[in-house]
Amino acid sequence: MANLDRTDLRILAVLQGEGRITNAELAERVSLSPSACLRRLQRLESEGILTGYTAQVDPEAVGLGLQAFVRVQLTKHESETIEHFVEHVNTWDEVVACYALTGDMDYLMHIYVADLQHFSRFLLDRLLNASGVADVNSSFVLRTVKRSAALPLTQLEH
Repeated sequence: MANLDRTDLRILAVLQGEGRITNAELAERVSLSPSACLRRLQRLESEGILTGYTAQVDPEAVGLGLQAFVRVQLTKHESETIEHFVEHVNTWDEVVACYALTGDMDYLMHIYVADLQHFSRFLLDRLLNASGVADVNSSFVLRTVKRSAALPLTQLEH
């Protein structure tokens, strides 16, 4: 784990909420000079702690009105089957996140699609045709209660 002080954590917390903030504004918010702030920012980037900057897009505004969580169980747990499945997942744009799990299912995928018809095509034409898939269980999101890409950094402050 990286050695982060309170100022580093404040920089990261601000950037998680406001990725387009200028260095001058960021420096003021965390009580640093702009040059000191920039040095810390460059260190956080070079150490791989700060991995990038992205825009958050409203899925419905771009026609992705249906999201689902799909649990997948593989037929076998040998490396070739797992690698083949992972290769497939990484080519599917509909899958925005995929996690290997403990328990009765092997993977949990977060999927965005336009509608139920799009989901049906994805499920039948891609996921169920991927070799090594034994079982699939889908849940559709009715309402998003909380959505955040920000990590809970405030609990790390000393």
